Amino acid sequence: MDVPRYVTVVDFETTGSVPGFPNEPWQIGMVALGPDGIVPGSAYSSLLRVARDRPFSCSAPGRWASLRGELAGAPSLLDLWEEVSPRLSGVPLAAHNAATERTVLRSAAPMARFGPWVDTLSLSRAAFPGLGSYSLSSLIDALGLQAKVDAAAPGGAWHDALYDAVAAAVLLDRLRSERVLSAASFF
Repeated sequence: MDVPRYVTVVDFETTGSVPGFPNEPWQIGMVALGPDGIVPGSAYSSLLRVARDRPFSCSAPGRWASLRGELAGAPSLLDLWEEVSPRLSGVPLAAHNAATERTVLRSAAPMARFGPWVDTLSLSRAAFPGLGSYSLSSLIDALGLQAKVDAAAPGGAWHDALYDAVAAAVLLDRLRSERVLSAASFF
């Protein structure tokens, strides 16, 4: 298998684990990464419905607390499926700590097949051993990529799904330029 020319980089922000409640997505962000970087016009982001009385984990990052009213009236991932599925189905996918995104997608569409996947967290650990942290924000900072992320997602912030998807795409592009990415990287 050759390394794919185009990859959809996806990020979900979730409610976190709370006893008695499943971990649910409250925001999705995606961009396409092509041979020349992030594909212009490929950015996609949406809030996702979460019931107003559904508790969030106290450790769930992001600005969800200020968006509770908007989240209660937002579309569900299923409502958006016709719009988002062409970006997710039948194409290679990437995410930072891809297990979260795989789990959300499997839960939303259990009969659909997604991937192959590439995990920028796993690749970064192999490519840049000895770093103190492999969080997405720490990697972007350590590799001097912050200006590139900010230029591609102006006004964004960490733990916003689109900003994090852009950051993962910039990181993946860096990994690709260092020839860390290979066909074996996809699973």
